[in-house]
Amino acid sequence: MSQAQKLEEIITQSVIPDLNERLDEIYEEIAGNKEATEDAKEEIEELQDFKADLQDVLDDIASGDIDEEECEELIKDILDAQKGGEEEDFGFEEE
Repeated sequence: MSQAQKLEEIITQSVIPDLNERLDEIYEEIAGNKEATEDAKEEIEELQDFKADLQDVLDDIASGDIDEEECEELIKDILDAQKGGEEEDFGFEEE
């Protein structure tokens, strides 16, 4: 399995489902409170931006516009973040 395939698998089977789960949790909290806090709104925006970044990576993989070395670095960043359990930027930088 190439690094690109491995990265695609991690993103589609682990990272995006985790993001969707967290978004669902936030939406449930909002529904229960009938109001979104500023923190909740900010977290939703950050998660949606991150999800869009991940989709860009998937698009790059599909078009072959990402090299194996870059894929390997992203895999390492994702796995390190998942082990740490802390919010990480997974190697993505704010634009």
